[in-house]
Amino acid sequence: QVQLVESGGGLVQAGGSLRLSCAASGNIFSINAMGWYRQAPGEQRELVAFITSGGSTNYAGSVKGRFTISRDNAKNMVYLQMNSLKPEDTAVYYCNSGSSYIGPIYKWGQGTQVTVSS
Repeated sequence: QVQLVESGGGLVQAGGSLRLSCAASGNIFSINAMGWYRQAPGEQRELVAFITSGGSTNYAGSVKGRFTISRDNAKNMVYLQMNSLKPEDTAVYYCNSGSSYIGPIYKWGQGTQVTVSS
């Protein structure tokens, strides 16, 4: 079973940057689109970016132009570069499979907290 471990979160001022990493224990995720989700307090978890096995990317409107998703299949890693962070980006961030056609199929990791101060 694939296990996902997210890291790289922290506290940053508005306008700052963070790079999140997701390590997968197995290699089967290389055949699936992978995404970054976030969940703010009191809100539903939402998919903010995904990348297909072929490298095509897609972003939610709220993060487009500021976030960049990438993956390294050889290392079983997925990354999320977050620039120009805003207080509304504050949330716990998770990785999992995801795209316009598939949802999360792996067990959720613990996530990584991102807090953006104004």
